[in-house]
Amino acid sequence: MTSTLDTMPKIGAPATRALNDAGYTTLRQLAGVSRAELAKLHGVGPKALGIIQSALEQHNLSLDQG
Repeated sequence: MTSTLDTMPKIGAPATRALNDAGYTTLRQLAGVSRAELAKLHGVGPKALGIIQSALEQHNLSLDQG
């Protein structure tokens, strides 16, 4: 799985919608964001968080674990 920082990874429609509604439209914007903050968004669950984390790690980035 390769990703670019300018697009979101494939995480499912509900999670994508929740992130877009919260103003996150690119993977780059999620670097350093708290996992807990994202988990509060309706539709963003453990699977989506794992996919996002894996995509960020391809660029030596990560979500904040707080």
